[in-house]
Amino acid sequence: MAARAPAFWQQRSGLALLLSPLSFLFGVLASLRRALYRVGVLRAVRLPVPVIVVGNIAVGGSGKTPTVDWLVTQLRAAGWTPGIVSRGYGGTVEGVGLVGADSDPVLCGDEPVLLARLTGCPVAIGRDRPAAAQTLLAAHPECDVIVSDDGMQHYRLARDVEIAVVDEATLGNCRLLPAGPLREPLGRLSSVDVVIAHGALSLPVRAALGSATAVSMVLEGASFRSLRRPDETRPASAFRGRRVHALAGIGRPERFFDQLRAMGLDVVAHPFPDHHRFTAPDLDFAPEEAKLMTSKDAVKCAPFAPDNAWEFPVQATIGSGAAERILEKLNNGRQTA
Repeated sequence: MAARAPAFWQQRSGLALLLSPLSFLFGVLASLRRALYRVGVLRAVRLPVPVIVVGNIAVGGSGKTPTVDWLVTQLRAAGWTPGIVSRGYGGTVEGVGLVGADSDPVLCGDEPVLLARLTGCPVAIGRDRPAAAQTLLAAHPECDVIVSDDGMQHYRLARDVEIAVVDEATLGNCRLLPAGPLREPLGRLSSVDVVIAHGALSLPVRAALGSATAVSMVLEGASFRSLRRPDETRPASAFRGRRVHALAGIGRPERFFDQLRAMGLDVVAHPFPDHHRFTAPDLDFAPEEAKLMTSKDAVKCAPFAPDNAWEFPVQATIGSGAAERILEKLNNGRQTA
């Protein structure tokens, strides 16, 4: 995935049109691969516990990490003991590894470490998702459900529930790679169990959902937390009336900047590529002014953060019907197992 999405992905430009034959070929190959798994020519690995996949049909951030955090809370409340598997994108670990809340995000990737801290769940990473899940279950046999973060296109891991998190801004021109940002066509959304919409969806996208259950998601935060002194928090009002710097190495940094501005803050935006590997010089400017960042970036910046660096933790509020649909499918599978 590109560090920054090409500008032409956002419109049906001449370059996108020029790349359309490659997109057509990509779509044919993606559909063929999925069909081969569906008919059993390519074999998916079935785990001894159910699997819930949280993903998207486009490259880029859409809110999957807070969705996984929300999902884990729902599962625990219903009596399940979840574990999480992730690709570990941006990390340097080869093969499969277990991740804890104190793991190094440079080695394991920022999202797995953040998920371990947010959820307290066992987390395993690896390009080979079935192997990562098997390693997790061997180390934590108490886990009775696996949540696969960003695993929708990893068909080798058989799944029982699919959740698509959709931020329409990441769909861009709605063309397949490389002419656009889509990994799979819009129609793929009609086959998932739940679509979680991070923001409003247009009529064409809603039409593509078909009969899939669709609910809204809002990311909300109440206060800022010091990176140097995690027990210290401040409300947004503490930063009003003076300039602040917002740093974001996420899929859609503009969403973070807009959220801060909506809170009445005077924001100087500092966008970085998604999964940017922050270093101390990235924060070595404007020593008298506050630096605000997402939780995903804070896990990487904490070791060298200055005194005026603050994390903005958010939680997902997801519409009614999503948890019920997910738990219904899991419980039906439990009864028929």
